[in-house]
Amino acid sequence: MRKEIHEGLQVVESWNSANSDLFYGKDGDLTGDDEAGQEVSMLALHLLQSSLVHVNTLLMQQVLAEPKWADLLTEADRRALSPLWWTHVNPYGRFELTCTAA
Repeated sequence: MRKEIHEGLQVVESWNSANSDLFYGKDGDLTGDDEAGQEVSMLALHLLQSSLVHVNTLLMQQVLAEPKWADLLTEADRRALSPLWWTHVNPYGRFELTCTAA
């Protein structure tokens, strides 16, 4: 039980660390004296997080719809699935390099 709780906490901590990358202005801190501006910033962050979880859920559903994964995953594997991941996010935009001989 303790191991499962610890693993769950690790997922949440990893998700919280995403805030510093997703909301990177002033080290992820809300700044300014304007309460309305801070509220808009926080709501924008929540919208971004919710959108990311939605996209991740759709990606997971697409993969899990394949029969080979249905047979491969155990009940413990299914319990461990979470849409709270962000390693595929590039916060600096998309960079496509084309290397050609000069």
